[in-house]
Amino acid sequence: MQKIPAKTWEEIDARPIPEWFDRGKFGIFIHWGIYSVPAYAPKRSEVDSTGLAYAEWYGWQVGQKFAPYYDFHRRVYGENASYKDFASQWKAEMFNPEEWASLFEKAGAQYVVLVSKHHDAFCLWPSAYSFNWNSVDIGPHRDIVGELLDAVERHGMKRGLYYSLLEWDHPVMQVKDAAKADIPRYAVEKMIPQMKELVTNYRPSILFTDGEWSYSSEQWHSRDFLTWLLYESNVRDEIVINDRWGSDTRGLHGGYLTSEYGEVNSPAVSESEAQKNLQNRKWEENRSIGASFGFNRNENIEDYLGEKELIDLLINTVSRGGNLCLNVGPCADGTISPIIQERLLQIGDWLKINGEAIYGTAAGANIAFNDTFAATRKGNVMYLFCKEPASEPIVINLPNQKAVSSVEVLGSACPAEYKQNGSQLVISPWPAPPYSYRFLPYTYKISTQN
Repeated sequence: MQKIPAKTWEEIDARPIPEWFDRGKFGIFIHWGIYSVPAYAPKRSEVDSTGLAYAEWYGWQVGQKFAPYYDFHRRVYGENASYKDFASQWKAEMFNPEEWASLFEKAGAQYVVLVSKHHDAFCLWPSAYSFNWNSVDIGPHRDIVGELLDAVERHGMKRGLYYSLLEWDHPVMQVKDAAKADIPRYAVEKMIPQMKELVTNYRPSILFTDGEWSYSSEQWHSRDFLTWLLYESNVRDEIVINDRWGSDTRGLHGGYLTSEYGEVNSPAVSESEAQKNLQNRKWEENRSIGASFGFNRNENIEDYLGEKELIDLLINTVSRGGNLCLNVGPCADGTISPIIQERLLQIGDWLKINGEAIYGTAAGANIAFNDTFAATRKGNVMYLFCKEPASEPIVINLPNQKAVSSVEVLGSACPAEYKQNGSQLVISPWPAPPYSYRFLPYTYKISTQN
C-alpha cells in the first residue's frame, strides 16, 4: 500500500469526530502506575497551581527537589531512594479488571481512558520499545492495558488510552535548548513505533496524548502519525483524538479540544481565546474527584467533590457542548477507595433517572445556563436541569416559539403545571419531592410539537 502524504492540520481538523463520542458524554479517566506507590502530593490549598498537586508528577518533583515532595520522600523513603525503585514495589495484587469495569458501567460511563504510559515512560503493557520498564517485565507482571480494555469492552464501554509523548528521563529531552533537542529522531525511532504498537495491538477508540507542550508538532512528527492513525490504521473509522500534539496545537488543532480543571492552559493561544474555541468545537473537561489525578494519600474527604457537585459538573459541561472524563486514581494494590466508588455509584444512580437528558443531547445554553439552571436538547425535547429547589415560577424563553405539548419531571409521576405565552414558558414550582427522591438536580422534560 502506498504511503499517504502527511495531512495538513486543516485536513485533520476537518475530519468529523465519530458520532459515538459526542453521544456518550461521560467517560472515566484512570491514572495508575508506579507513582501510585508513594501516592503523595501536597494539598491543592498548599501550592500555587493545580499542576503542583498532581501525585503522578511525584518522580519529577522529587528530582527537582521541590520541597513538599522532596521532604516527604526523604522522610519516608530516605535520601538515596530512587523513584525507579517503586517499579518493583508496585504489585497490583488486588487488581480485578472485571470489578473495575463493572463499577464504571454502573456509574453510567460510556468510555474508559487508561493511562498506558505517563511522563515517567513506564508502560502498562509489554512494549517492545520499553524493555524491563513495563508492567509485564517488572512490578505487577501483568498486561494491564490488555486486561482492562478487554473488560471495558465486555461491559459495553469504548476502549480508550492515554499516551505521553514526553519522557522525563529520555536523553534527548535533557537538552536545555528545546530547539536543539533531536525530538524528530526520538519520534521516528521510538515514539511513533510505540504508539503504532499500542494502537494495533489494543484497538483504542480514543487516543488521548499529552506531554506535548515543550516541542512543536513538527518536532514530534505528529501529522505523520495522525495520517496513519486516521486514514490507514485498524481503528481509522472509530478513533477519536484530542488536541495535545505539539506546543502549537492545544486549543487549536487535532480532534476534540481539552480543558483540565476548567483551564485549557495552552502555549499556543491565550486562555481567553482558548475558552472561546471551546464554544465552537467539540471539547472535553478532564479532572479528578479530588485535586490529583494519581491517588493522593494526603487528600481527605473535604478535598473531594460531593455527589451534587459532581452531578452539577456533568450538567454544566454537557449543557455547554462538552464531555466529562472524570478521573479515578486507584491505590497501588489495585483497589479503588470506597469514597471514590460511592461517588461513581451516586452519579450512576442519578443517570438512571436523568440519563436521557445527558446522552445523545446537544448543548442548550441558549435556553438557560446559570447557577440555578442549565439545559440540553434532543429533537423536539428540551431538558431543563433545576440545580436548586425552585420556590418561584420558572420562566424561560423557547426558541422558534414552538408550542409545548407537555412538561414532566424525569423519574416522577407528578406532571408539572405550565403556561405558555408565545416564546415564553412559565413552569410552576415542582411540589416537594417524595422522600425517596433524593436527587438534586432534577430535570424538566419539555416536549414541543413539530
